[in-house]
Amino acid sequence: MKLFVARLDYGVTSDALRTVFEDFGTVNAANVINDRDTGQSRGFGFVEMPNQEEAMSAIHEADGMELRGRNIVVKEAEDRR
Repeated sequence: MKLFVARLDYGVTSDALRTVFEDFGTVNAANVINDRDTGQSRGFGFVEMPNQEEAMSAIHEADGMELRGRNIVVKEAEDRR
C-alpha cells in the first residue's frame, strides 16, 4: 500500500521518513519529493508498505504526529490520473 505523507519539514530526508514508518512495520520504499530545479524538499513524500494492516495502522497512528516540529498528514496515496 502506498501512503502519501505531507507537511514535512524541509529537512526530513527519505532515510528519516523510512525510519519513522518502520516503527509501524515493513517499509519497501520511502521517498521525499524534491524540486527538480533547486533540489530542495517540496514538503511531501511517499512510503510504500507491503502489509495493508501495517499501512492502515501507520495511517491511523502517524496522521497528526509531530515530526521535527510539524504535524504531518498521512493518508492512502491516490492513483495518478
